[in-house]
Amino acid sequence: MIYGLIFLIGAIMGSFYLCLSTRLIFKRSLFTRSECENCHKKLNWYELIPLFSYIFLKGKCLKCHQKISFDHFIIELVTALLFLGGYLYLGFNIKYLIYLVLISTAIIIFITDFKYMIILDSTLIISSILIIILKYFEIGFKNTLWAIIFGICLMFTMYLIKLIGDKLFKKESLGGGDIKLAFLIGLTLGYPVIGYEMGLICLIFASILALPYAVAVLYLNKKNELPYGPFLIASLVIMFIFYDKFYNLLIFF
Repeated sequence: MIYGLIFLIGAIMGSFYLCLSTRLIFKRSLFTRSECENCHKKLNWYELIPLFSYIFLKGKCLKCHQKISFDHFIIELVTALLFLGGYLYLGFNIKYLIYLVLISTAIIIFITDFKYMIILDSTLIISSILIIILKYFEIGFKNTLWAIIFGICLMFTMYLIKLIGDKLFKKESLGGGDIKLAFLIGLTLGYPVIGYEMGLICLIFASILALPYAVAVLYLNKKNELPYGPFLIASLVIMFIFYDKFYNLLIFF
């Protein structure tokens, strides 16, 4: 029962994040009913059931029969699986709640940065506030304060990297969203002793994750701008889940 409930909540939240991201990007009201992007028909409740509606409607609008983007189904499914997978691996505790915040942030950033090359400030602000609150209950006031300091330091480090990159490439090398996201990375990984160092490893790991995609896109599409935010947040999620393994690796070297 608990597995099914968490999976269902994940699917619902995935649908919500997709709707939220699109409306925030285009500055639409969050309180209006969803509609078909083609014929603008207001959707009924049975057309908004995560996963099942897409299957039963065969991926088409009930009125105009225009195909609905498969992104809807994928985002709902992936979010549901990530919610459930995190619970199975971490159990229900403070760390799992922080994980849910990170996963939610990751889904929104993947949507906005891949599709629109934007990382919303509201996403980072709300995520940071929630993680500060959760870390307070996990590691106490003093260590949470250190985590905030680590986040600020990593953000300034990222800004320095941007300045160097701008000089080298004679154009903007990193967006403002990537720099602000570095604060969230430092904050989340900012546990005592080596919090800042773990943040630096996260930045390096993100570059490694991004490299195959960057090479493929540059080769196939010849694009000059690539989204870096999704790889930063993916690196953060992976390092947060397997923190002890990355910690041991850092100590070893």
